[in-house]
Amino acid sequence: MGKKILFISWIIASVIISLYSFTQVDLSLTLSRLSIWQEIQKFFQYIGYFQRPLSTYIFSFAVIFIFSLFLWTLKLIKLGKLQRREVWTIILTVSAILFLSYNAFSYDLFNYIFDAKIITYYNQNPYVHKALDFPGDPMLSFMHWTHRTYPYGPVWLILTVPFSFIGLNYFLLTFYLFKLLVLSSFIGSAYFIEKVLIKTKSVNPLFGLAFFALNPLILTESLVSAHNDIVMMFFAILSVYLLLEKKLFYSFLALALSIGIKFATVFLIPVYIYYLLSNRNKENYKQFFYLSFVSMIIPVILACLRTNFQPWYLLYALPFAAYISKSYFIFIPVIIFSILSIFQYAPFIYLGNWDKPVPQVLSFMNIIAIGSSFLTVLILFLKGVFLKKYVKKS
Repeated sequence: MGKKILFISWIIASVIISLYSFTQVDLSLTLSRLSIWQEIQKFFQYIGYFQRPLSTYIFSFAVIFIFSLFLWTLKLIKLGKLQRREVWTIILTVSAILFLSYNAFSYDLFNYIFDAKIITYYNQNPYVHKALDFPGDPMLSFMHWTHRTYPYGPVWLILTVPFSFIGLNYFLLTFYLFKLLVLSSFIGSAYFIEKVLIKTKSVNPLFGLAFFALNPLILTESLVSAHNDIVMMFFAILSVYLLLEKKLFYSFLALALSIGIKFATVFLIPVYIYYLLSNRNKENYKQFFYLSFVSMIIPVILACLRTNFQPWYLLYALPFAAYISKSYFIFIPVIIFSILSIFQYAPFIYLGNWDKPVPQVLSFMNIIAIGSSFLTVLILFLKGVFLKKYVKKS
C-alpha cells in the first residue's frame, strides 16, 4: 500500500509542477492558436503574473511536497522496500510528465532554439550573428539575451541543428524536440550512473540512482528548464562508465564530446590522467569519484565568480555526488543546497524581477546553505568521534 501511495504521490507532484510551469509562460508568447488553449494559457498566466503571492505559495508547496517524496523514496530504498523496477517506473513516469512542462525558470531553451535557427533558417553563422541581427523574427518578442552570439561549443550545434531542421520552423514542435534531446540525456545519465554503481559497488545502486534521478533540483533544471548542462553531463557520465570498463579511446571521445558542448568538464581531464597513472595494479574507485566531484565544483565556483550563482550550475557536480552519496558529508550538503537552490526562484516569482533586494536575499540563502551544511556535517563528525571514544572506553 505504501508503495502505491508513493507512486501516486510522485505523479501528483509532477503534474502540479508541470501545470505550474505554465503560469510562467511569457506574456508575449502564445504556445498555440487554438482558442481554448489561449483561454487556458491566460488563466495560468494570470496566476503567475497577477496573483504573485498565490503563485509563490503554490510553488513553495510543490517544492516541499516533491522534496518530501524524494527523501521518503531514499528512505524506502535504504530499508530495502523498493525494487529496481519500481524505482525506474517512478523515474520514467516523472520524466514523461515533466517533459511536457514549460521552461518556467529559464529562457535558455529559447536561445538554444534560435542559435540553431540561425543556421537552418537564416543560413548564417551563430558564432558571428546574434538574435538581434534578425529583428523581424517573432521569437525576439519573448527571448532574453538576444544581444549575445553563440557561447557554446560546436558539439551542441551538431546535436541541435538536426532537431531544428526537423522542427520546420514550427516553434512548438521544435520546442519539444529540443526537450526530447534533454529528456534522452537525463534518462541516459541515470542509466549509466546506475551501471557505474553496479560495477563499483561504492553505493547501493538504487540509492545512488534515486539520489541523482529523483533529486527535485536535477528534475527541475533538466526536464523543466531544459538546460544543456544535462546533455554535457550525459557524455561525461558515459565517459566515466567507459573509463571504468577500460575502453579508453571511447571514454576520451565521450569526454571530448562533453567538453565540446559547454567546456566545464575539461576539469575532469587531470582526474582521468591521475586515475590511469595511479591505478595500474588496483582500482580505487572511491578516490576517483571524490576527485571527480571536487574537480566539477571548480567550474561551479568559476561560473559564480564570472556572474552570479545559478541553480543549474550544480548539475556539474551532482551526478558525481551520486557515486559517493553514502558519505554524510556529501549527502547532507547536496540535500541542503538542492532545496535552497530551488527556492532561489521564489523571490522572483513573488516580486517579478531580480532587482534589489533579490540579489541580497539570494546571497543570504547561499550563506545559509554553506553555513548549515558545514555546521551539520561538523556536528555529525564530532558526534561520531565522541561515540567512538565512548565505545572504546566502554
